[in-house]
Amino acid sequence: MSVTVPTMMKAISVLEPGGPSVMRLIDCPVPHPEASEVLIRVVAAGINRPDVLQRQGKYPVPPDASPLPGLEVAGEVVAAGNDVTRWKAGDRVMALTRGGGYAEFCAADGGHCLPIPAGMSFVEAAAVPETFFTVWYNVFTRCRLADGETFLVHGGSSGIGSTAIQLAKAHGCFVLTTAGSDEKCDFCEQLGADKAFNYRNMDWQAAVRDATGGRGVDVLLDMVAGPYTQMNLESMARDGRYSIIAFLQGARAEVDLRVVLARRLTITGSTLRPQTAAEKAGIAADIERAVLPLLESGRVRPVIHQTFSLDAASAAHELMESSRHMGKIVLTTADTSREAAGND
Repeated sequence: MSVTVPTMMKAISVLEPGGPSVMRLIDCPVPHPEASEVLIRVVAAGINRPDVLQRQGKYPVPPDASPLPGLEVAGEVVAAGNDVTRWKAGDRVMALTRGGGYAEFCAADGGHCLPIPAGMSFVEAAAVPETFFTVWYNVFTRCRLADGETFLVHGGSSGIGSTAIQLAKAHGCFVLTTAGSDEKCDFCEQLGADKAFNYRNMDWQAAVRDATGGRGVDVLLDMVAGPYTQMNLESMARDGRYSIIAFLQGARAEVDLRVVLARRLTITGSTLRPQTAAEKAGIAADIERAVLPLLESGRVRPVIHQTFSLDAASAAHELMESSRHMGKIVLTTADTSREAAGND
């Protein structure tokens, strides 16, 4: 299948560190895929907290990565590098990127692409890579969450939280979460959380203790840190695993480490972007083996809160920073005709 690729494209650029208004729609060259990469005509791109941090100047771009924001996309392959054997022009893929997703075309490592399940829209697919890679790697690979265990995720109504709730429930776990309103708690329970606690009007730590009969949780996924850190440690069961992936309330905390020793706790954490291409390809392979069947069956599904056109990226970031959303926020390009074609 031969595809004509233009030389120029529309993309969102960050002019300088700052608020949402520093992002602008620009004309720039279409990227050329390296030997291990594919070039994707982007139909939709997911928005994530690291994009916001990058825009603010708090998440440095690797020197060999695209300076454009956007860490996950869905669309059609239009070209492939010489070392790529799996993908060809016309394939529908969702991909983890090293940047450049807020654009009409994006290059991605062939090993970081996944096939889009039949019946899944490009918009839904664009909401998969960043959150599902992050949750799978931290909760299931590093923390080894297993059937029958108790799991707690903070921020259950976020993209990460909604993904974590569904995956943990699909693996037979007792799932607890916190969220910032009764509406968000209802949303989390509809996704499968056994109990959701509104941290604004109740003592979530006491609620977790009561829900677990004083035992605590086996695995905890934390995006809050700061003052939550000590409370999280005290909420763990013996041999519990505590994963930190973000610091919405600060990267520093004073903690009493005696609970770590007394309960034989494991504390771990990671970020996705700095990992090697081979490490990310390994996560992609795990996702294809263990998670794609759940997506194909509909047992697990990305939840889309709202979509924005590419030129409205600033408004999308404003919504992300407001934390009013429940689920994922997605940008779409002008090429929306491909959405319908992909669902035939």
